[in-house]
Amino acid sequence: MTEYRIEKDFLGELKVPKDAYWGAQTQRAIENFPISGIRFGRRFIYALGLIKKAAAETNMELGLLDSKIGKAIVKATEEVMEGKLDAQFPLDVFQTGSGTSTNMNANEVIANRANEILGSSLEQKGPVHPNDHVNMGQSSNDVIPTAIHVAALMAIDEELLPALRELEDSLAKKAKEFDPVVKAGRTHLMDATPIRLGQEFSGYVSQIDHGIRRVSAARGALAELAIGGTAVGTGINAHPEFPGRVVEKISSATPSKFRVAENHFEAQAAQDSLVDASGAIRTVAVSMLKIANDLRWMSSGPHTGLREINLPAVQPGSSIMPGKVNPVIPEAVMQVAATVVGNDVAISVANTHSNLDLCTMMPVMSQRLQQNIELLTNAARVFAHKCVDGITANEEVLMRYAESSPAIAAKLNPIIGYEKAAEIAKEVGRTGKTVKQIVIEKGILSADEAEKVLDPKHLTVPSKDLLGSGGG
Repeated sequence: MTEYRIEKDFLGELKVPKDAYWGAQTQRAIENFPISGIRFGRRFIYALGLIKKAAAETNMELGLLDSKIGKAIVKATEEVMEGKLDAQFPLDVFQTGSGTSTNMNANEVIANRANEILGSSLEQKGPVHPNDHVNMGQSSNDVIPTAIHVAALMAIDEELLPALRELEDSLAKKAKEFDPVVKAGRTHLMDATPIRLGQEFSGYVSQIDHGIRRVSAARGALAELAIGGTAVGTGINAHPEFPGRVVEKISSATPSKFRVAENHFEAQAAQDSLVDASGAIRTVAVSMLKIANDLRWMSSGPHTGLREINLPAVQPGSSIMPGKVNPVIPEAVMQVAATVVGNDVAISVANTHSNLDLCTMMPVMSQRLQQNIELLTNAARVFAHKCVDGITANEEVLMRYAESSPAIAAKLNPIIGYEKAAEIAKEVGRTGKTVKQIVIEKGILSADEAEKVLDPKHLTVPSKDLLGSGGG
C-alpha cells in the first residue's frame, strides 16, 4: 500500500506519495491531466536542470542566494541533468499551456532533493523553497521556452544534422557508383528522355544537402533564449545581469552556443522560431518521403514491375505469399515523414494561440518538435545503412528501357520537327520497334548517324550540336 504525506498550497491540502520529491503543485497536475501518458523527454528534463543550475550559480554570484542553499540546489540540478531523477517528472505534456506545471515540478523536485542534501526530510519544509530559491529570478514563461530551445538545438546539433549527413554521404556514394548507368527518365510516371541513374541520385543528394542547410539556418533563432524576461518579458524580479550570465553558463555547458533573446517580448509572446525550425525539419521529411517512394517505384516487381534497382532484402514480406520481399525500409521512412508533417501542423496551429503576451500551447510544441527530431534522426540512419548502402542496379534492364523509350524521339525535333518526331514516337508504341530502328528504316538517318544522335548515353547531357524543344 502506498504511503502518503500531506502537502499544502494556497488551494489547500492534498496527499503526495511519501517518497516523491515533488510537491503539491505537481500532484495537482498529476490529478488534473491524466490524458496521454506522454511525458517530456530526456533532453527537455536535462535542459530544465541546466537552466536551474545556471540560475542558482548566477544568483549566488550576484549575492542574491545564500551559498549553502545555492550549492545544494546545484547538486540537485546536476542529478536532474544526469537523469537520476527522471522518475520524479511524471507530468503529461497535455497540461497548462505555459508549462507552469512542469516548471513547478522541477522547482519542487530540486528543492526537496536539495533539502535532503542539507539533511532535511521530505516532511520538513526548508530551508530550500521551490519558488523563493530554485525559481529565483525566473518565471515559467521564460524558463519553459528556454528549455524548449536548449533541448531542440542540442538535439539538432548532436543528432539530426549528423544523421542527415550520413544519409547524404550514402546517397552521394550511390550517385557516383551509378553515374555511368543510363535509364529511361519518367515524368508523370510516363516515359521521358534518358537520364543516368547517378543523376537521379545526385538530385537526392542535393535535396538532403538543401535540407541540412535549411535546418542549419533555423538554428539561429533557436539559439536565442527567453530566460530573464520572467512573466511578460519585462524582467520583473530578475537582476539586470541575470539573463546574460545564465545564458553564458548554458553555452559553456553545451556544445551548442546560445545568446540572450534580441527581444524578450517576442521570445515569450510567440514561438515563431519553433515554427521555423519545424518547417525546415518538415521539408527534409518531405524530401526523404519522395526519395523513399522513388526507390519503391524503381525496385517494384521484381517480375511484373520496373525492376530497375534492387533494395536489400531485410525481412520476409508476406505471411501468405512465400518468398515475397517488400520495400519495408522506404515504407517505414514514408510513415515517419507523414508523422513529421502532421506534427508540424500541430506546432503551427499551437503557435496561433500565442495570445497577447504569451504562447499558451508550448508543451505540445516542445514534445512534437522533439519527436520530429528523434524520428527523423533514426529514420535517416536506418534509411542510409539498411537501404541506400545496399542498393544495386539492374543495368541491362535500365539500358533496355532507355533504348526502347519513345521519348528518345525528342532528339529528332531539331532534325525533322516536332510533328514528324511525334509520328515516329507513335509508331514506336504501335510496332514495338525502337526509335533508332524506325529512323534507319525510313532513311531519316544513316545507321552511323542514328547511333551517334540517338545513343541514350549522349542524351543525358546538354549538346550544342542539335538544339530544339527539350520536351515536357
